[in-house]
Amino acid sequence: MPPASQRRGRRSCLAVPGSNRRFHAKADQSAADMIFLDLEDAVAPRAKEEARELVVSALNQYAFESKVRGVRVNDVTTRWCGDDIRHVVEGAGERLDCLVIPKVEDQDHVHFVHHLLHQLEAKLGLNRRIGLELQLETARGLENASRIAAASDRTETLIFGPVDLAADLRLPSLRSGDLREDYPGDFWHHFHATLLVAARAHRLQAIDGPYVQVRDLAGLRRFAVRSAALGYDGKWALNPAQIEVLNEVYAPCLADFRRALEIVEAYRQATDADGRGAVMLGDEMIDEASRKLAQVMVERGRAAGLEEGT
Repeated sequence: MPPASQRRGRRSCLAVPGSNRRFHAKADQSAADMIFLDLEDAVAPRAKEEARELVVSALNQYAFESKVRGVRVNDVTTRWCGDDIRHVVEGAGERLDCLVIPKVEDQDHVHFVHHLLHQLEAKLGLNRRIGLELQLETARGLENASRIAAASDRTETLIFGPVDLAADLRLPSLRSGDLREDYPGDFWHHFHATLLVAARAHRLQAIDGPYVQVRDLAGLRRFAVRSAALGYDGKWALNPAQIEVLNEVYAPCLADFRRALEIVEAYRQATDADGRGAVMLGDEMIDEASRKLAQVMVERGRAAGLEEGT
């Protein structure tokens, strides 16, 4: 995992069907922090091979400027996964930042992709090392979350997958991710927290899964605010209309960013220049723990494009 200062921003991660050329062009013009071209659920089985060709073409054709560029392949238990990875990396490896691996359930799933990428990068002489984003969307995957997070130094994010998880848990619902009126509290909190702790224990980003009611922006905001409050770094978008909400929710407000900068600078001055271990900033005592918390806010702000003086 790269150091915090080099982590790629992922407030909004736009899912783009790999088989739809028109959506590829729209994704290029979007304000998403990340786009990933989908070869899995968004593509019918009989269209998988054609979709691979279209994905390679899109990666080579569009700049996707300033965006993280990813491809979601089919999961490692399917007949398509190996060919997905080989075709995309051989055809557009220099234009690919990461692979999204769905339905990861144990370390062996990660090891398979890790070693295949290593072989392909060596064979092709690529000038980049392709990262991994691991999607946990089954009970077994969440049970093994920490081991999965530790399985490869390519891994950059863990992704919460609510739709398949709801099916795997056999929930009596037709809409995943909803707050259940018949359950006291937040039904999803435990699962969100499990993934978050595993991600942070291994210095990875945590990304929330999609809100599938794509026209309900108020509902999207409500769910995004909940995972952002837990500490999640971003959320999947299924439609470009969702991006603006996510970019706002998963970035600190300007006032908080400025306050965090003040705390970091006040503590630096107290320790480096004055030789003290704590200092008062207004009516607040600032110490090393305060600095760490403020530094997280600073890093989030910078990833969102905020800078000192803004």
